[in-house]
Formats: sequence, structure tokens, C-alpha cells
Amino acid sequence: MSEASLMAHFERLHAGSPDPWGCDTRWYEARKRALTLAMLRRERYLHGFEPGCSVGALSAALARRCDSFTGWDASASAVARARKRLGHLDHVRFERRELPTALPLATFDLIVFSEIGYYLDETALGATLQSLQRALAPAGDFIACHWRHPLADGYRSGDAVHECLHEQLGLTAISSLVEPDFRIELWSGEASEAVPTGESR
Repeated sequence: MSEASLMAHFERLHAGSPDPWGCDTRWYEARKRALTLAMLRRERYLHGFEPGCSVGALSAALARRCDSFTGWDASASAVARARKRLGHLDHVRFERRELPTALPLATFDLIVFSEIGYYLDETALGATLQSLQRALAPAGDFIACHWRHPLADGYRSGDAVHECLHEQLGLTAISSLVEPDFRIELWSGEASEAVPTGESR
């Protein structure tokens, strides 16, 4: 699927439904958000970034833990709904942008890569991960969450996305949660503290 057709695909989804994935109505989505948030190591972050923010359901929870928050989505309809949800907050900004064409210019200490890796072809995924890693602050956190079942409109499975993340991200793996339906993993730009031989924590 080309970048232009991918944009059109997501715009059709969001224009045709106020919440195409049931983010505000399904227990599965609510639980997945709660687990994603629970895996974050810090209570607060200076600047969070969520490319592929859709209608802003996860963004709303992330914004409560960030001094500044930026969300991107390729769908104008999704961005409009996210702004309607959180537009009253001065520290939150939503923009219609696509990866990897648009590159983040700011630095973030939290990047949330949720449910978008399967929609990028091999070249686009590689370029996206490179740009996101450059945008991550030296001690920042990078968390990813993806559905593990087959997708009719995706290039790869959620597991394959996370295999790419492990291979291409030059970050320290911190924690992982793998369930039958989804996989959530956290990396950090801050190297894990070494434990001297013969000692334990």
C-alpha cells in the first residue's frame, strides 16, 4: 500500500466512524491502555509524542502524565476528533502528519509507538525508527504496543514489528508483556545499571 493510499485508507476509516477501533467503548482497548500506562517507568514526562494517535483515547491518558504532549495522525478526521477531545488543554497539540515523510524536529523523553508499525512497509518502517530514535532524549523511554493477530491491511504481524524494533532500535530493553492478543514492550535510551558480579539487588 503506497503512502498516499494508506492516508486515504485511514481517512476513510475515521471519516466513516467516530471511533473505528472502539477505543472508547471496548474493554479490550481500555485494558490495553491501562497496561501500557502501567509499564511506563516515570510518573511524569517533560514531552510525550504519539505518532498515530487516532482519535486521542490513549493521548488523553498520556497527556495527564506529560508537561507537553504532541500527537500526530495521517487522518484529518482523526486529528479533528483528538483536538475536540483535548483541545482545551494548553500543553497538548495535535497535527496531521505522516511517517516517515514528516520527521519530528523536537526532542521527546517519551515516544509511544502504538498500533502503527504494521502499516509501514520495510523502507518506511526503517526510516521511521531511525527518525524516532534521533528524536528520543538520551534517557527517554520508547514504548510500543501492537496487535498479534493477522491484519488484512498490514505489511506484517505485531510480533514482526517488535522483532524489527529489537533489531533496529539502539536502545536498552527494559520490560515486555506478551499476551495472546497484544504485545507491549518498553525500551530506554538510558543504559541499564550494571550489577557487579556476585552481587544482587
